[in-house]
Amino acid sequence: MLNIIMNRYFIITVDTEGEGGWSWKPGEHIYTENSLYIPRFQELCERYKFPPVYLTTWEMANEPRFIGRAIEWEKSGNCEIGIHLHAWSNPPQISIKREYLEADYLIEYDYDQMYSKFQLLHDFLTNKIGHIPYSHRAGRWAMDDRYFKLLKDFDIKIDCSVTPGIDWSNNMGSYLGGPDYSNALANISFINGVFEVPMTIRHMHTCGIGSLKHRIKSLVKGKNVWLRPAGQSTHELKSLIRRVYQDSDIDYLEFMIHSNELMPGGSPYFKTKSYIENLFNQIESIFKYVTTLGYQGITLKEYYDIKN
Repeated sequence: MLNIIMNRYFIITVDTEGEGGWSWKPGEHIYTENSLYIPRFQELCERYKFPPVYLTTWEMANEPRFIGRAIEWEKSGNCEIGIHLHAWSNPPQISIKREYLEADYLIEYDYDQMYSKFQLLHDFLTNKIGHIPYSHRAGRWAMDDRYFKLLKDFDIKIDCSVTPGIDWSNNMGSYLGGPDYSNALANISFINGVFEVPMTIRHMHTCGIGSLKHRIKSLVKGKNVWLRPAGQSTHELKSLIRRVYQDSDIDYLEFMIHSNELMPGGSPYFKTKSYIENLFNQIESIFKYVTTLGYQGITLKEYYDIKN
């Protein structure tokens, strides 16, 4: 018997972080000018009644042009503030074994060192926003059993770091590759007592974007399509949404974007003002589409409360 889904939920996650350092080289200077461009995105979300979840790094937690506004948006029920830790820039600075000039994964540190980095951001953010953050995403998506234990120790209820079908093992940190999520579940579960809401990703045969060679390869061999604007066409995003909509077991879509992608030149994907205008047109097209399918906007905390 098919499981009939009565309600469908649209979750927006924003990796709220500085710009600069996109080559993932440790020590690169990190700026926070993209904080000036987030209000436009917030206004669009509010227009469609889709409250975003701002998963916030150390730099942005310390950026008054962002955090002050975000606190007001959260108090009004128009967003959620969560936690997002970049191990390479989050204090305390700790010497680590290094074989590659790439940004550290938190899981490359021993547990006490992981704990000290997480505690600084957790306590600082808690003091700023007036409550313990409910939701979390790992920097560079890198989780392991120890990290889930850490979240549990800090009473973090929700994680959204798992990327089903994606193997990060060839993406190096300081000396290790990232986690392999090739066989990860695409639906919600509990991992070591933490509610996991995986990113919406599916392997699809699609024309893709980019060079003719790349598009043919995407059509023949398929590609992992993420519910995020960077690297995905509007057609691909809508095809992904339709596929998840037809799944009888999954009642949510998880959209993601980086805050620095909202700023011209803040990321490699959206380099000029015209790129940003096209981005906002694409986002609005997606927002309209999920609305017609009956999805309702919800934060990760609200989703957790419904499912538990």
